Amino acid sequence: MDLYTPVVAKLNELSIPFQIVEHPPALTTEQADSFIEGIEGVRTKTMFLTNKKKTQFYLLIMDDHKMLDMDKFKSIVGANRIRLAPSDSLMEKMSLTPGVVSPFGLLNNADRDIAVYIDQEIMTEPRMSFHPNTNDKTLFVETSDLLTFIQSIGYQVEVIDL
Repeated sequence: MDLYTPVVAKLNELSIPFQIVEHPPALTTEQADSFIEGIEGVRTKTMFLTNKKKTQFYLLIMDDHKMLDMDKFKSIVGANRIRLAPSDSLMEKMSLTPGVVSPFGLLNNADRDIAVYIDQEIMTEPRMSFHPNTNDKTLFVETSDLLTFIQSIGYQVEVIDL
């Protein structure tokens, strides 16, 4: 299933400019970073998280070099236990596999039941980079345009201090 084409179509529909860099499949953020060295834009990691009962799902975007303070995140979202969502939940909710998680996967969430959070630390960056639902490309987009994209498909973004 081609999950990349709908990303490009939606960005074009919204008249959002973007830059695509094609590269061999990247299995880690370090590997992905090596393929896009020298191109301006914060390198991000996007984590798909869930509570213990898998009744609430969270998409968290932050700098790929920053470590997540899980206790602080739990406090912010008001949950007792948070963990990375299992791969079957990721597939069910976003039609993605581990290593390809990005805000563009929200296009595939028919239930619109994922809460979206971005670490405020990267909000001052002019551009961000993500896999566009495939790990053999990296997409660069202006930060403000990313917010436009996310809101246009029915999500609110909460900027948090991690």
